[in-house]
Amino acid sequence: MNPEPIKLYSAEATRNLDNIAINEFKIPGYELMKRAGKATFDHFQNTYPLAGSILVCCGAGNNAGDGYVVAKLAHRAGLRVKVISLIDTDKLTGDAKLAWFDWHSLGHQLAHFSTELLNKSDVVIDALLGTGLQRQVEGEWAEVIEAINNSNKPVISVDIPSGLYADTGSIAGHVIKASSTITFIGLKKGLFTHHGVDCVGKLLFDNLSLPSGVYNRQAEQATLLDWEYLKRQLKPRKSSAHKHQLGHVFILGGDKGMPGAIRLAAEAALRSGAGLVTVVSHKEHTPILLAGRPEIMLNPSEDGHLSADFLSKASAVVVGPGLTNSDWSQNLLASALACSAPKVVDAGALRLLSKENGPRNDWILTPHAGEAAALLDNGADGEELINASTIQDSRFTSIEMLHLLYGGHIVLKGAGSLIQSPDQLIQLCPYGNPGMASAGMGDVLSGILGGLVGQGYSLGLATSLAVCIHSMAGDMAAAKGETGLLASDLFEFIRQLMNTDE
Repeated sequence: MNPEPIKLYSAEATRNLDNIAINEFKIPGYELMKRAGKATFDHFQNTYPLAGSILVCCGAGNNAGDGYVVAKLAHRAGLRVKVISLIDTDKLTGDAKLAWFDWHSLGHQLAHFSTELLNKSDVVIDALLGTGLQRQVEGEWAEVIEAINNSNKPVISVDIPSGLYADTGSIAGHVIKASSTITFIGLKKGLFTHHGVDCVGKLLFDNLSLPSGVYNRQAEQATLLDWEYLKRQLKPRKSSAHKHQLGHVFILGGDKGMPGAIRLAAEAALRSGAGLVTVVSHKEHTPILLAGRPEIMLNPSEDGHLSADFLSKASAVVVGPGLTNSDWSQNLLASALACSAPKVVDAGALRLLSKENGPRNDWILTPHAGEAAALLDNGADGEELINASTIQDSRFTSIEMLHLLYGGHIVLKGAGSLIQSPDQLIQLCPYGNPGMASAGMGDVLSGILGGLVGQGYSLGLATSLAVCIHSMAGDMAAAKGETGLLASDLFEFIRQLMNTDE
């Protein structure tokens, strides 16, 4: 297997890479298909060395052709092989037809799909639907996919789990839940976000030995965050450093009765290296905010109005954790937006923003899907045209729209968090785990962002670093189990990651 690249491609771009290899570099298409089939079969043998039988499920197109190559290799290896097709093989064309003919010429016949056939197989090879999927999965296709999922048999998906849209990670009604997926030529965007993370299982990549010149002819559409690169961008502290050189972060939020979010954000800013952190909240929150963390400074505000002189001391402002739609919260947001310091806008503040507030280049917005829907929705008279589901089904398009309307740097949180910065490709975070789906995790991210910006990191680098550190800290904390993971469990690992090279 080849080392996993960091470039991400759309389905169309992957097809272009395939065509470039065939037409410009004169690599026969059937040769690429045979390489894909062999890579899949090698993965099968390495993963399930004791398996004696496989069921290869084929559909149409090159994905099916890969499946027939696997079936032929499995037969030659002495395995018991059954192959089903959900189309009339007379409809196969091109290289897929050649692959079917090579398998069929050995004297094999297609089997009829049944649960009995499924139950007698040790491993299932999913070669039903590839990256060209453009319709909902229904009828016999849906029945076969659900039967495979319900069988609890190990499943290897060829290139992409059948029923998953390669560009978005959304589901075409029904989708294979693979044990592993081996994808070829280019990593598809949808494998890393939304439902893709639930369906791919263990992900492997093989570039089918394409020359690097092929990739020079086709631009990628997104990139993966890479901690090995990013950690080298962390700035070591000088021996003479003092707190006033390391940033003074102001964290604004915590409406009445809601001190928890801002408390988490404040400690996260400190743990990520901020020299000073001042919280602006209600006076009644003082005991909760300072209990156990006396390093936090508190400046109470009765009405939410903050003077320009007061905020001039800030090297970064975080606004939003624990805000509501009260007058106090709206005044606090207005004060933050009038401040000249770079800003992180999160949580309750995002729901108070309007399109009239942007675009601007001095802020980082960190919406989850629901907040992103509120930022983008333009329905009249309260009519909801965009909701969280809409955002999730079009995450890449949604973040591009957010950036167009609001500018700055956008983090669209969720499985496979996305980052859009000016004049850059979308970045996708491959770290994180479902244990992080708990209250306060976003507040911790906001605090890390504020801490890094306050220390002088550019907004773009701070965003990439913070998203990566936050997700990796979550992974480290989840070593004791995902269920029950708390946002505050991340603190010790944030500190550890900020000191990686020490």
